[in-house]
Amino acid sequence: MPPRASKRVAYVLLAALASAPFLLLLLYGGASPTALCPASFRAPRRLPYPSVVWSRVPPLPALPTSPHPALRASRWIVFSASPHAPKHRPLRAVPGWQLLAVADVATPADWSHPGSVLLTLADQARLGFRSVAFLPARGPARKAAAYLFAVQRGAQVIYDADARNAVLGGNLTKHFDVNLDQRQGGAVLLQYSHADPNRKVVNPFVHFGQPSVWPRGLPLEKAGEVDAEDFYTEIFSGGQFIQQGMCNGLPDIDAVFYFTRKSLEMEAFDFQFDVYAPKVALPQGMMAPINSVNTLFHSPAFWGLALSVSVSPMASDVIRGYWAQRILWEIGGYLVVYPPTVHRIDNVHAHPFDDEKDIHVNIGRLIKFLMEWRSSKRTLFERILDLSYAMTEEGFWGEKDLHFMAAWLQDLVAIGYRQPRLLSLDIDRPRATIGHGDKEEFVPKKLPSVHLGVEEIGEVSTEIGNLIKWRKHFGDIVLIVHCTEPVERTALEWRLLYGRIFRAVFILSEQSNSDLVVEFSNLAQAYKYLPKVFDQFAGAQGFLFLHDHVVLNYWNLLNADKAKLWITNQVKESWSDVPLQGNKIEWFVNQGDMVKKAVGSFQTHYQTNYRRSVGENKIVHCSSEIFYIPQRHVGDFSYLVKAIGSLDIHHSIAVPMLFLAMDSPSHFESKALTKLIYRADLPSNTSSLSIYTAEADAVYPLKIRNEIEFVKLIRVMASGDPLLMELV
Repeated sequence: MPPRASKRVAYVLLAALASAPFLLLLLYGGASPTALCPASFRAPRRLPYPSVVWSRVPPLPALPTSPHPALRASRWIVFSASPHAPKHRPLRAVPGWQLLAVADVATPADWSHPGSVLLTLADQARLGFRSVAFLPARGPARKAAAYLFAVQRGAQVIYDADARNAVLGGNLTKHFDVNLDQRQGGAVLLQYSHADPNRKVVNPFVHFGQPSVWPRGLPLEKAGEVDAEDFYTEIFSGGQFIQQGMCNGLPDIDAVFYFTRKSLEMEAFDFQFDVYAPKVALPQGMMAPINSVNTLFHSPAFWGLALSVSVSPMASDVIRGYWAQRILWEIGGYLVVYPPTVHRIDNVHAHPFDDEKDIHVNIGRLIKFLMEWRSSKRTLFERILDLSYAMTEEGFWGEKDLHFMAAWLQDLVAIGYRQPRLLSLDIDRPRATIGHGDKEEFVPKKLPSVHLGVEEIGEVSTEIGNLIKWRKHFGDIVLIVHCTEPVERTALEWRLLYGRIFRAVFILSEQSNSDLVVEFSNLAQAYKYLPKVFDQFAGAQGFLFLHDHVVLNYWNLLNADKAKLWITNQVKESWSDVPLQGNKIEWFVNQGDMVKKAVGSFQTHYQTNYRRSVGENKIVHCSSEIFYIPQRHVGDFSYLVKAIGSLDIHHSIAVPMLFLAMDSPSHFESKALTKLIYRADLPSNTSSLSIYTAEADAVYPLKIRNEIEFVKLIRVMASGDPLLMELV
């Protein structure tokens, strides 16, 4: 196998997934800042809480003037009326089920599908549902109208489907638990173990024989968890109100997997999952991705059908799935994943990376948020609205979703849907000890996943090992980037590039931008803003400041001590002594006067540290484009900045002064930033990329002003992080 092909192995794509958000933004344009930017970056804003009087919602019966007035059924299959040719729509009528298609603006006027009823846009507008007004003109979210239509007309189960699904054997009832037996002491289901309380999300593909594949919506750091379960437990059947089926052929994978696993010939995928593997439930406190292409909803979970209307189409069902799983626990329900139920043909027309822009950055944070969320509201719908409000405030979806959800819940009340009763949460009670007799074993088959000439290997590649090391080393450090170049062209790119490695990327600039979550800070005194960032990320292990003209080669800093201060004191081009006596440069003299005044206001031990290193007759000038402050010095730095007060000490004078007051240069980390490429004299006609080397700790100056220059930067950085090239 050629060297490049050998890199594209089963597990290497975990890192490609981590790189995806940055490259997809470069290749396919801008992204929703609300979804891409962690809520901790946004200025707090109190939204008005929706006011709903549930008892006053008027009923909305199916009228004779409504579309398809005589249509009633207890089992429905709902899918989007896509413009694909009929040969790419193998979904067929299933005995005992009513096929219902929902149109959007892309649906052709002459669209038809064997055995199905179509809800046109005009039909949807005539239904009288409040929530229809919030639906986007195009995309799967329009299925909300069809869900309500089905519930209004007697639905007990709704199968959320894709037109490309061919139901195996033509019998859905055979594959799913359509009739639930909710008697205690009845049938039991295999269940993932809750033995590890820190395990919050699983990849069910492992259980069904494909450990090297991951579903769309799985947090990227979980794609490398490929081992079989040590053991399972059991749970009584009857609460599997949401049922997710496996899909042979083209499973629900993300665009990164799709494009990076393809051969040059672009052969179609044809994965097979273990049809004999037992279905498996997830306990409270554990989640898995849920899609809108092969999922069965029972009546107690119909509230969970609503697809987000403010995020990208390929993210709406992923966010819905995690949101719905969390609410499901409030009524004692759970998710169950089933062996393959359909075969979906890969027609080699995958969605672009940009469609998943709302997934890759925030899903891990969303899961953590959902695990911690609690509500004291007294009814299910009040708790659903409460969670929807909290998710809006946290930025997981837009304000439009909050209003949509209020309308959706009122529509359910109006058509006679009865809310399930609330039950106490298992995750808030002490978990029962798992004894030997409670453990159930199942060893998944490892089905062939050699596809498109790519051989699977049994161990994690070197690149993946590196990525794991980088994340482990920097994963609790906050990176603060001060942007000089136009933030509308660069801010998100910096955040997404370095966000692969660091806990968070906080953007400062002299051009504040609330949409891009960029805070104002004068570069000349940027150090004065840092204590605010420290407070916002109080538990971080440390803070690394970076000017956007510096490119950080994170892979060269793994040996640096994160408990020490890092600064460029050993880089002579950056750090220099400036004598004050006889100095004819007025600016330095004025800065020196302010430094003396500031140092004189410091507590004694800070004064002693500084004067021992510098004395009285000089100051230190350091460009301070890059430096690191560990947690143990955060309090010192904040105190010293406060002591400086309103003195107009320049960043390049203040930062070295603060460092020398905090500690002796002999205690600074000597392994960090000594291999810095620093070219203060770079000729104007020289390309800054020409000085880049992957061997340096960091490189200055590298001026990246737009998306095209970011692509060029990624290509040269790939010599240190080869996984970046997987998407270029």
